[in-house]
Amino acid sequence: MRLQAFLLSCACLLNSTSWAQNFPKTQISNGLIHAVVMLPDPQNGSYRGTRFDWSGIISSLQFDGHEYFGQWYKHHDPKIHDAITGPVEEFRTNDSGLGYEEAKPGETFVRIGIGTVRKPDEKTYRPYDTYDIVDPGKWTIRKHADRIEFTHRLRADDGYAYIYRKTLRLVKGKPELLIEHSLKNTGSKVIETTQYNHNFFVIDHEIVGPDVDLKFVFTPKFTRDLGGRAELRDHEIFFPHELVEKGVFTELTGSNTDVKDYDFRIENVKTGAGVHITSNQPLLKVNFWAIRTVAVAEPYIFLRITPGKEVRWTIRYDFYTMPPSSNLEAKN
Repeated sequence: MRLQAFLLSCACLLNSTSWAQNFPKTQISNGLIHAVVMLPDPQNGSYRGTRFDWSGIISSLQFDGHEYFGQWYKHHDPKIHDAITGPVEEFRTNDSGLGYEEAKPGETFVRIGIGTVRKPDEKTYRPYDTYDIVDPGKWTIRKHADRIEFTHRLRADDGYAYIYRKTLRLVKGKPELLIEHSLKNTGSKVIETTQYNHNFFVIDHEIVGPDVDLKFVFTPKFTRDLGGRAELRDHEIFFPHELVEKGVFTELTGSNTDVKDYDFRIENVKTGAGVHITSNQPLLKVNFWAIRTVAVAEPYIFLRITPGKEVRWTIRYDFYTMPPSSNLEAKN
């Protein structure tokens, strides 16, 4: 069983990273986890869209013969809003960007972790379109054997400015990944924003169906009718059948705005691989999204940073495996 999982992981690695060969990247490892990290680059980066933060994109993460990240979409184009792999995060202010509502057509607003972008003549913000980038800011990258540190500095003409730092750190001697963040407000305006992590897990590139479970510490409730494509069982979301063409999305209720409810698990009981996701930041809300190739919980946090102040927060990913007997028991 372990040999089969290892061979599957190797095959998935070849398939999932083929698109990444021509883009800037690096590798980190702690001996247990091996990860390929794509690097932000305004001219040559693998992702140059204006939806997601450019730092911390993981094209492959392997632990104990299992693959946790990789390509989940059909076609890779750096300018497509979600042609991206790995955990990936987005900042939003009033469901747009910093300064979007005040900016006139032709002026700029800020997308944290991306840069300043030009606002066209439009009625509302279009989150799934790619805006023209006026200033990508300045990226600094420091690479170590077991971690990589990103720093993004940006100063906009409208009073918004920041120093954003993100470190992907593999914990020594443990199958753990930490995403350590800090955001310092170096401008004259208050920064108020939500941030969510899309968590594009594609465990062993298995089809999303009865072998995939999402587990919560609270009892989740759907706010939308999912037509039986996904269902609830106590603290879990499960899939009665394989997803075919139509995916599922819903906001979830049942959580509290505290740290202890930022606690999720995604498991594939067929291959015996799972991940436990926690944070030291209070959970604002969480969404659930799944298509045939990926099933995720999308946790949100809220940040308010006055000029001169800095906020720090960390997300922890604990990777684990389950023996075949546990897989069988889980389905019975």
